[in-house]
Amino acid sequence: MKTSSPAARPLHVVAAPAGLKGRVRVPGDKSISHRALMFAALAEGRTQITGLLEGEDVLRTAQAMQALGAEISRNVDGAGKVVWSVTGCGPQGLQEPARVLDMGNSGTGARLLSGLLATRPINTLMTGDDSLCARPMQRVTVPLSDMGARFVTRSGGRLPMAVEGTGNGKAITYRLPVASAQVKSAVLLAGLNCAGETVVEEPVPTRDHTENMLRHFGVPVRVEPLEPSAPQADTGKRISLSGPARLTARDVTVPGDPSSAAFPLVAALLVPGSDLVIETVGLNPLRTGLLTTLAEMGAALEIRNIRTEGGEQVGDLHVRAGPLKAVDVPAARAPAMIDEYPVLAVACAFAAGTSRLRGLGELRVKESDRLASTVALLQANGVEVETEGDDLVIHGVGARGSATTGAAIGGGQVRTRMDHRLAMSAIVLGLAGGKPVAIDDTSFIETSFPAFISLMNELGAGLQVP
Repeated sequence: MKTSSPAARPLHVVAAPAGLKGRVRVPGDKSISHRALMFAALAEGRTQITGLLEGEDVLRTAQAMQALGAEISRNVDGAGKVVWSVTGCGPQGLQEPARVLDMGNSGTGARLLSGLLATRPINTLMTGDDSLCARPMQRVTVPLSDMGARFVTRSGGRLPMAVEGTGNGKAITYRLPVASAQVKSAVLLAGLNCAGETVVEEPVPTRDHTENMLRHFGVPVRVEPLEPSAPQADTGKRISLSGPARLTARDVTVPGDPSSAAFPLVAALLVPGSDLVIETVGLNPLRTGLLTTLAEMGAALEIRNIRTEGGEQVGDLHVRAGPLKAVDVPAARAPAMIDEYPVLAVACAFAAGTSRLRGLGELRVKESDRLASTVALLQANGVEVETEGDDLVIHGVGARGSATTGAAIGGGQVRTRMDHRLAMSAIVLGLAGGKPVAIDDTSFIETSFPAFISLMNELGAGLQVP
Protein backbone atom coordinates (compact mmCIF):
# COMPACT_ATOMS: atom_id res chain seq x y z
CA MET A 1 0.00 0.00 0.00
CA LYS A 2 1.31 3.45 -0.93
CA THR A 3 -0.12 6.91 -0.58
CA SER A 4 -0.79 8.94 -3.69
CA SER A 5 1.13 12.12 -4.37
CA PRO A 6 -0.60 15.49 -3.86
CA ALA A 7 -1.78 17.43 -6.89
CA ALA A 8 1.12 19.11 -8.66
CA ARG A 9 1.57 22.84 -8.02
CA PRO A 10 3.73 24.39 -10.74
CA LEU A 11 5.37 27.79 -10.31
CA HIS A 12 6.83 30.34 -12.72
CA VAL A 13 9.61 32.31 -10.97
CA VAL A 14 11.02 35.62 -12.14
CA ALA A 15 13.77 37.69 -10.55
CA ALA A 16 12.79 39.45 -7.32
CA PRO A 17 11.75 43.03 -8.20
CA ALA A 18 13.80 44.47 -5.34
CA GLY A 19 15.95 43.23 -2.48
CA LEU A 20 14.59 40.83 0.13
CA LYS A 21 14.18 42.76 3.36
CA GLY A 22 12.74 42.22 6.83
CA ARG A 23 12.92 40.09 9.97
CA VAL A 24 11.52 36.56 9.87
CA ARG A 25 11.46 33.29 11.79
CA VAL A 26 11.64 30.00 9.94
CA PRO A 27 9.69 26.90 11.04
CA GLY A 28 10.91 24.73 13.89
CA ASP A 29 13.76 22.32 13.29
CA LYS A 30 12.44 19.21 11.56
CA SER A 31 14.94 16.80 13.10
CA ILE A 32 14.21 18.03 16.61
CA SER A 33 10.43 18.08 15.99
CA HIS A 34 10.36 14.40 14.99
CA ARG A 35 12.37 13.43 18.05
CA ALA A 36 10.35 15.59 20.44
CA LEU A 37 7.13 13.81 19.45
CA MET A 38 8.64 10.32 19.59
CA PHE A 39 10.45 10.77 22.91
CA ALA A 40 7.43 12.46 24.50
CA ALA A 41 5.27 9.52 23.38
CA LEU A 42 7.68 7.09 25.11
CA ALA A 43 7.93 9.15 28.30
CA GLU A 44 5.98 8.93 31.52
CA GLY A 45 3.87 12.06 32.00
CA ARG A 46 2.89 15.01 29.83
CA THR A 47 5.27 16.98 27.61
CA GLN A 48 4.43 20.38 26.12
CA ILE A 49 6.20 21.27 22.87
CA THR A 50 6.44 24.82 21.51
CA GLY A 51 7.90 25.76 18.13
CA LEU A 52 7.05 22.36 16.61
CA LEU A 53 7.35 22.27 12.83
CA GLU A 54 3.84 21.79 11.47
CA GLY A 55 5.00 20.49 8.11
CA GLU A 56 3.53 17.37 6.58
CA ASP A 57 6.50 15.17 7.55
CA VAL A 58 6.22 15.97 11.25
CA LEU A 59 2.43 15.73 11.26
CA ARG A 60 2.79 12.16 9.94
CA THR A 61 5.00 11.36 12.92
CA ALA A 62 2.38 12.85 15.27
CA GLN A 63 -0.31 10.67 13.67
CA ALA A 64 1.89 7.58 13.98
CA MET A 65 2.53 8.19 17.67
CA GLN A 66 -1.20 8.66 18.26
CA ALA A 67 -1.86 5.36 16.51
CA LEU A 68 0.68 3.76 18.87
CA GLY A 69 -1.19 4.98 21.93
CA ALA A 70 0.10 8.46 22.84
CA GLU A 71 -2.41 11.23 23.55
CA ILE A 72 -1.53 14.25 21.41
CA SER A 73 -3.35 17.56 21.07
CA ARG A 74 -2.64 20.95 19.50
CA ASN A 75 -3.64 24.01 21.52
CA VAL A 76 -3.22 27.79 21.36
CA ASP A 77 -2.41 29.55 24.64
CA GLY A 78 -3.60 32.96 25.77
CA ALA A 79 -0.69 34.69 24.05
CA GLY A 80 -1.52 33.05 20.72
CA LYS A 81 1.40 30.58 20.93
CA VAL A 82 0.81 27.10 19.53
CA VAL A 83 1.55 24.37 22.09
CA TRP A 84 1.49 20.64 21.36
CA SER A 85 0.68 18.48 24.39
CA VAL A 86 1.80 14.83 24.46
CA THR A 87 0.86 12.37 27.19
CA GLY A 88 3.27 9.48 26.85
CA CYS A 89 2.71 5.75 27.05
CA GLY A 90 5.58 4.96 29.39
CA PRO A 91 8.30 2.39 28.71
CA GLN A 92 5.97 -0.56 27.98
CA GLY A 93 2.79 1.24 26.96
CA LEU A 94 3.00 1.35 23.17
CA GLN A 95 0.05 -0.45 21.62
CA GLU A 96 -0.21 -2.30 18.35
CA PRO A 97 -1.75 0.12 15.83
CA ALA A 98 -5.04 -0.77 14.18
CA ARG A 99 -3.98 0.62 10.82
CA VAL A 100 -0.97 1.06 8.55
CA LEU A 101 1.42 3.82 9.69
CA ASP A 102 1.67 6.20 6.73
CA MET A 103 4.87 8.26 6.95
CA GLY A 104 4.20 10.27 3.79
CA ASN A 105 7.47 11.70 2.45
CA SER A 106 9.45 11.45 5.68
CA GLY A 107 12.59 9.34 5.62
CA THR A 108 13.55 10.62 9.08
CA GLY A 109 10.19 9.60 10.53
CA ALA A 110 10.26 6.17 8.91
CA ARG A 111 13.82 5.29 9.92
CA LEU A 112 13.59 6.56 13.50
CA LEU A 113 10.23 4.89 13.97
CA SER A 114 11.73 1.60 12.75
CA GLY A 115 14.18 1.75 15.66
CA LEU A 116 11.49 2.65 18.15
CA LEU A 117 9.31 -0.29 17.02
CA ALA A 118 12.09 -2.85 16.63
CA THR A 119 12.33 -3.77 20.33
CA ARG A 120 8.66 -3.47 21.27
CA PRO A 121 6.57 -6.69 21.24
CA ILE A 122 4.09 -5.43 18.64
CA ASN A 123 3.61 -5.86 14.90
CA THR A 124 3.22 -2.88 12.59
CA LEU A 125 2.94 -2.02 8.91
CA MET A 126 4.60 1.10 7.53
CA THR A 127 4.24 2.81 4.15
CA GLY A 128 4.79 6.20 2.53
CA ASP A 129 4.31 8.19 -0.64
CA ASP A 130 5.88 7.29 -3.98
CA SER A 131 9.15 9.04 -3.12
CA LEU A 132 9.58 7.40 0.29
CA CYS A 133 8.65 3.97 -1.07
CA ALA A 134 11.55 4.29 -3.53
CA ARG A 135 14.13 4.84 -0.77
CA PRO A 136 16.09 1.87 0.61
CA MET A 137 15.69 0.97 4.29
CA GLN A 138 18.45 -1.65 4.66
CA ARG A 139 20.80 0.71 6.44
CA VAL A 140 18.42 0.60 9.43
CA THR A 141 16.89 -2.86 9.04
CA VAL A 142 20.30 -4.59 9.05
CA PRO A 143 21.42 -3.46 12.53
CA LEU A 144 17.86 -3.61 13.90
CA SER A 145 17.58 -7.23 12.73
CA ASP A 146 20.73 -7.97 14.74
CA MET A 147 18.85 -6.60 17.76
CA GLY A 148 16.05 -9.16 17.29
CA ALA A 149 13.46 -7.46 15.07
CA ARG A 150 12.15 -8.96 11.83
CA PHE A 151 11.34 -6.96 8.71
CA VAL A 152 9.51 -7.83 5.50
CA THR A 153 10.03 -5.28 2.74
CA ARG A 154 9.62 -4.94 -0.99
CA SER A 155 12.58 -5.83 -3.19
CA GLY A 156 15.57 -3.62 -2.51
CA GLY A 157 14.56 -3.18 1.12
CA ARG A 158 11.86 -0.65 0.29
CA LEU A 159 8.52 0.29 1.82
CA PRO A 160 5.81 -0.84 2.38
CA MET A 161 7.37 -2.72 5.28
CA ALA A 162 6.14 -5.03 8.02
CA VAL A 163 7.91 -4.74 11.38
CA GLU A 164 7.75 -7.64 13.82
CA GLY A 165 9.12 -6.20 17.04
CA THR A 166 10.66 -8.17 19.86
CA GLY A 167 10.24 -7.87 23.60
CA ASN A 168 13.66 -9.48 24.11
CA GLY A 169 15.89 -7.08 22.22
CA LYS A 170 19.62 -7.66 22.12
CA ALA A 171 21.97 -4.78 22.88
CA ILE A 172 24.65 -4.49 20.20
CA THR A 173 27.74 -2.50 19.28
CA TYR A 174 27.31 -1.12 15.78
CA ARG A 175 29.85 0.82 13.73
CA LEU A 176 28.23 3.08 11.15
CA PRO A 177 29.48 2.20 7.66
CA VAL A 178 28.18 5.56 6.38
CA ALA A 179 27.73 8.74 8.43
CA SER A 180 24.01 8.84 9.22
CA ALA A 181 22.25 10.42 12.19
CA GLN A 182 19.10 8.51 11.21
CA VAL A 183 20.79 5.11 11.54
CA LYS A 184 22.53 6.11 14.77
CA SER A 185 19.20 7.30 16.20
CA ALA A 186 17.34 4.16 15.13
CA VAL A 187 19.84 1.92 16.92
CA LEU A 188 19.81 4.07 20.07
CA LEU A 189 15.99 4.13 20.11
CA ALA A 190 15.92 0.34 19.84
CA GLY A 191 18.51 0.14 22.63
CA LEU A 192 16.18 1.94 25.04
CA ASN A 193 14.25 -1.32 25.41
CA CYS A 194 17.19 -3.76 25.45
CA ALA A 195 18.96 -5.13 28.52
CA GLY A 196 22.60 -4.08 28.54
CA GLU A 197 24.69 -1.48 26.78
CA THR A 198 23.88 -0.39 23.23
CA VAL A 199 26.82 1.27 21.47
CA VAL A 200 27.04 3.17 18.19
CA GLU A 201 30.47 3.99 16.82
CA GLU A 202 30.57 6.81 14.28
CA PRO A 203 33.92 7.45 12.58
CA VAL A 204 32.51 10.74 11.26
CA PRO A 205 30.38 12.70 13.77
CA THR A 206 26.77 13.32 12.76
CA ARG A 207 24.10 15.63 14.19
CA ASP A 208 23.56 14.84 17.86
CA HIS A 209 19.95 15.87 18.47
CA THR A 210 19.06 12.36 19.63
CA GLU A 211 21.76 12.33 22.30
CA ASN A 212 20.81 15.84 23.47
CA MET A 213 17.11 15.03 23.68
CA LEU A 214 17.59 11.68 25.40
CA ARG A 215 19.49 13.50 28.14
CA HIS A 216 16.72 16.12 28.26
CA PHE A 217 14.22 13.29 28.94
CA GLY A 218 16.42 11.83 31.68
CA VAL A 219 18.33 9.06 29.88
CA PRO A 220 22.09 9.04 30.54
CA VAL A 221 23.97 8.96 27.25
CA ARG A 222 27.74 8.60 27.20
CA VAL A 223 29.81 10.09 24.40
CA GLU A 224 33.52 9.23 24.23
CA PRO A 225 36.24 9.69 21.62
CA LEU A 226 36.52 6.86 19.13
CA GLU A 227 40.02 5.71 18.35
CA PRO A 228 40.82 6.66 14.75
CA SER A 229 40.88 3.78 12.28
CA ALA A 230 43.92 5.19 10.50
CA PRO A 231 46.88 7.40 11.48
CA GLN A 232 46.06 11.13 11.42
CA ALA A 233 42.36 10.36 10.86
CA ASP A 234 39.81 12.55 12.60
CA THR A 235 38.56 11.02 15.82
CA GLY A 236 34.91 10.04 15.74
CA LYS A 237 32.59 9.25 18.63
CA ARG A 238 31.44 6.26 20.65
CA ILE A 239 27.86 6.80 21.84
CA SER A 240 26.35 4.41 24.39
CA LEU A 241 23.34 4.01 26.65
CA SER A 242 22.17 1.31 29.05
CA GLY A 243 18.74 -0.24 28.88
CA PRO A 244 16.04 -0.76 29.61
CA ALA A 245 15.70 2.99 30.12
CA ARG A 246 12.82 5.14 31.33
CA LEU A 247 12.01 8.56 29.88
CA THR A 248 10.48 11.28 32.05
CA ALA A 249 8.31 13.95 30.43
CA ARG A 250 10.04 17.31 29.92
CA ASP A 251 8.83 20.34 28.00
CA VAL A 252 10.63 21.09 24.71
CA THR A 253 11.22 24.34 22.84
CA VAL A 254 12.11 23.65 19.19
CA PRO A 255 14.55 26.15 17.61
CA GLY A 256 14.29 27.39 14.02
CA ASP A 257 15.50 24.85 11.47
CA PRO A 258 18.91 25.78 9.99
CA SER A 259 18.13 23.69 6.90
CA SER A 260 14.98 25.76 6.29
CA ALA A 261 16.80 29.01 7.06
CA ALA A 262 19.25 28.15 4.26
CA PHE A 263 16.78 29.11 1.52
CA PRO A 264 15.92 32.71 2.49
CA LEU A 265 19.53 33.09 3.63
CA VAL A 266 21.05 32.19 0.25
CA ALA A 267 18.33 34.10 -1.61
CA ALA A 268 19.23 37.25 0.37
CA LEU A 269 22.92 36.77 -0.45
CA LEU A 270 22.14 36.58 -4.17
CA VAL A 271 19.32 39.10 -4.75
CA PRO A 272 20.84 42.61 -5.03
CA GLY A 273 19.78 45.07 -2.33
CA SER A 274 18.76 42.42 0.21
CA ASP A 275 19.10 43.00 3.96
CA LEU A 276 17.53 40.26 6.07
CA VAL A 277 17.50 39.01 9.67
CA ILE A 278 16.44 35.40 10.35
CA GLU A 279 15.67 35.03 14.05
CA THR A 280 16.18 32.14 16.50
CA VAL A 281 17.95 29.72 14.18
CA GLY A 282 19.45 26.54 15.65
CA LEU A 283 23.26 26.70 15.84
CA ASN A 284 24.08 23.15 16.87
CA PRO A 285 27.77 22.84 15.86
CA LEU A 286 26.98 19.68 13.89
CA ARG A 287 24.44 21.59 11.76
CA THR A 288 26.36 24.75 10.84
CA GLY A 289 28.40 23.51 7.88
CA LEU A 290 26.57 25.85 5.50
CA LEU A 291 27.36 28.90 7.62
CA THR A 292 31.04 27.90 7.67
CA THR A 293 31.05 27.42 3.91
CA LEU A 294 29.29 30.71 3.14
CA ALA A 295 31.79 32.52 5.35
CA GLU A 296 34.59 30.98 3.26
CA MET A 297 32.80 32.32 0.16
CA GLY A 298 32.92 35.85 1.57
CA ALA A 299 29.23 36.14 2.45
CA ALA A 300 28.08 39.24 4.30
CA LEU A 301 26.73 37.18 7.19
CA GLU A 302 26.74 37.89 10.93
CA ILE A 303 25.50 35.71 13.80
CA ARG A 304 24.00 37.76 16.62
CA ASN A 305 22.32 37.25 19.99
CA ILE A 306 23.66 33.72 20.57
CA ARG A 307 21.87 31.96 23.45
CA THR A 308 20.62 28.55 24.58
CA GLU A 309 16.98 27.48 24.31
CA GLY A 310 15.69 23.98 25.05
CA GLY A 311 19.19 22.55 25.32
CA GLU A 312 20.22 23.81 21.85
CA GLN A 313 22.24 26.88 20.92
CA VAL A 314 20.35 29.45 18.81
CA GLY A 315 21.10 32.84 17.30
CA ASP A 316 19.92 35.45 14.80
CA LEU A 317 21.42 35.54 11.29
CA HIS A 318 21.91 38.96 9.66
CA VAL A 319 22.63 38.65 5.94
CA ARG A 320 23.13 41.20 3.17
CA ALA A 321 23.56 40.74 -0.56
CA GLY A 322 27.08 40.79 -1.91
CA PRO A 323 29.58 39.03 -4.18
CA LEU A 324 30.63 35.45 -3.49
CA LYS A 325 33.78 33.58 -4.43
CA ALA A 326 34.22 29.90 -5.25
CA VAL A 327 34.84 27.37 -2.51
CA ASP A 328 36.32 23.88 -2.06
CA VAL A 329 34.19 22.04 0.53
CA PRO A 330 35.84 19.01 2.19
CA ALA A 331 33.96 15.72 2.34
CA ALA A 332 34.25 15.70 6.14
CA ARG A 333 31.86 18.66 6.30
CA ALA A 334 29.02 16.82 4.54
CA PRO A 335 27.26 15.46 7.68
CA ALA A 336 26.99 19.03 9.03
CA MET A 337 25.18 20.31 5.93
CA ILE A 338 23.87 17.29 4.04
CA ASP A 339 20.44 18.85 3.38
CA GLU A 340 21.84 22.20 2.27
CA TYR A 341 23.88 21.12 -0.75
CA PRO A 342 21.25 21.89 -3.43
CA VAL A 343 20.88 25.52 -2.32
CA LEU A 344 24.65 25.79 -1.74
CA ALA A 345 25.09 24.64 -5.34
CA VAL A 346 22.85 27.52 -6.42
CA ALA A 347 25.05 29.94 -4.45
CA CYS A 348 28.14 28.46 -6.14
CA ALA A 349 26.56 29.02 -9.56
CA PHE A 350 26.49 32.77 -8.84
CA ALA A 351 29.98 32.82 -7.28
CA ALA A 352 33.15 33.85 -9.09
CA GLY A 353 35.26 30.83 -9.99
CA THR A 354 34.96 27.05 -9.89
CA SER A 355 33.66 25.38 -6.73
CA ARG A 356 34.09 21.75 -5.74
CA LEU A 357 31.73 20.11 -3.25
CA ARG A 358 33.34 16.83 -2.19
CA GLY A 359 32.00 13.49 -0.99
CA LEU A 360 28.29 13.80 -1.83
CA GLY A 361 27.43 10.11 -2.27
CA GLU A 362 24.82 10.33 0.50
CA LEU A 363 22.76 12.69 -1.68
CA ARG A 364 21.98 9.81 -4.02
CA VAL A 365 19.58 8.24 -1.46
CA LYS A 366 17.61 11.30 -0.37
CA GLU A 367 14.02 12.17 -1.41
CA SER A 368 15.34 12.00 -4.96
CA ASP A 369 18.81 11.22 -6.25
CA ARG A 370 19.65 14.70 -5.03
CA LEU A 371 23.07 14.76 -6.64
CA ALA A 372 21.67 14.03 -10.11
CA SER A 373 18.71 16.33 -9.50
CA THR A 374 20.96 19.21 -8.47
CA VAL A 375 23.07 18.75 -11.59
CA ALA A 376 19.91 18.75 -13.72
CA LEU A 377 18.59 21.87 -11.98
CA LEU A 378 21.76 23.81 -12.72
CA GLN A 379 22.26 22.52 -16.26
CA ALA A 380 18.69 23.38 -17.21
CA ASN A 381 19.43 26.96 -16.24
CA GLY A 382 22.66 27.46 -18.12
CA VAL A 383 25.19 26.57 -15.42
CA GLU A 384 28.24 24.55 -16.38
CA VAL A 385 28.46 21.68 -13.88
CA GLU A 386 29.70 18.09 -13.72
CA THR A 387 30.24 15.27 -11.28
CA GLU A 388 33.56 13.56 -10.70
CA GLY A 389 32.87 10.45 -8.64
CA ASP A 390 30.97 11.78 -5.62
CA ASP A 391 32.23 15.35 -6.11
CA LEU A 392 30.14 18.14 -7.61
CA VAL A 393 32.06 20.71 -9.67
CA ILE A 394 30.30 24.00 -10.42
CA HIS A 395 31.68 26.69 -12.70
CA GLY A 396 30.27 29.90 -11.27
CA VAL A 397 29.63 32.97 -13.38
CA GLY A 398 29.83 35.62 -10.67
CA ALA A 399 27.81 38.81 -11.10
CA ARG A 400 27.10 37.94 -14.75
CA GLY A 401 24.46 35.48 -13.50
CA SER A 402 22.26 38.07 -11.81
CA ALA A 403 19.18 39.87 -13.09
CA THR A 404 20.89 43.26 -12.89
CA THR A 405 23.71 42.46 -15.34
CA GLY A 406 22.04 40.80 -18.27
CA ALA A 407 22.17 37.45 -16.60
CA ALA A 408 23.39 34.16 -17.93
CA ILE A 409 21.54 32.02 -15.35
CA GLY A 410 17.89 31.00 -15.60
CA GLY A 411 15.38 30.25 -18.32
CA GLY A 412 15.06 26.53 -17.56
CA GLN A 413 12.38 23.97 -16.87
CA VAL A 414 13.02 22.26 -13.51
CA ARG A 415 11.75 18.81 -12.52
CA THR A 416 11.65 18.65 -8.73
CA ARG A 417 11.12 14.86 -8.53
CA MET A 418 8.91 15.13 -5.41
CA ASP A 419 11.80 16.74 -3.50
CA HIS A 420 10.99 19.76 -1.34
CA ARG A 421 14.57 20.99 -1.15
CA LEU A 422 15.00 20.86 -4.92
CA ALA A 423 11.82 22.93 -5.31
CA MET A 424 12.98 25.61 -2.87
CA SER A 425 16.46 25.69 -4.40
CA ALA A 426 14.93 26.23 -7.83
CA ILE A 427 12.89 29.14 -6.45
CA VAL A 428 16.03 30.73 -5.01
CA LEU A 429 17.77 30.40 -8.39
CA GLY A 430 14.81 31.97 -10.16
CA LEU A 431 14.68 34.92 -7.76
CA ALA A 432 18.36 35.69 -8.34
CA GLY A 433 18.72 34.83 -12.03
CA GLY A 434 18.08 36.87 -15.14
CA LYS A 435 15.57 34.66 -16.90
CA PRO A 436 12.30 33.11 -15.65
CA VAL A 437 12.46 29.61 -14.21
CA ALA A 438 9.58 27.15 -14.62
CA ILE A 439 9.17 24.62 -11.79
CA ASP A 440 6.99 21.58 -12.39
CA ASP A 441 5.80 21.04 -8.81
CA THR A 442 6.16 22.93 -5.53
CA SER A 443 3.53 20.98 -3.58
CA PHE A 444 6.15 18.96 -1.66
CA ILE A 445 7.50 22.10 0.01
CA GLU A 446 4.68 21.48 2.49
CA THR A 447 6.60 18.56 3.96
CA SER A 448 9.18 20.81 5.64
CA PHE A 449 8.37 24.51 5.11
CA PRO A 450 4.60 24.99 4.76
CA ALA A 451 4.65 28.81 4.56
CA PHE A 452 7.79 29.17 2.43
CA ILE A 453 6.23 30.98 -0.52
CA SER A 454 4.20 33.36 1.64
CA LEU A 455 7.26 34.09 3.83
CA MET A 456 9.35 34.88 0.76
CA ASN A 457 6.60 37.15 -0.55
CA GLU A 458 6.53 39.02 2.76
CA LEU A 459 10.21 39.77 2.12
CA GLY A 460 9.51 41.07 -1.40
CA ALA A 461 9.98 37.98 -3.60
CA GLY A 462 6.84 38.61 -5.67
CA LEU A 463 6.12 34.92 -6.30
CA GLN A 464 2.85 34.35 -8.15
CA VAL A 465 1.17 31.04 -7.31
CA PRO A 466 -1.41 29.92 -9.94
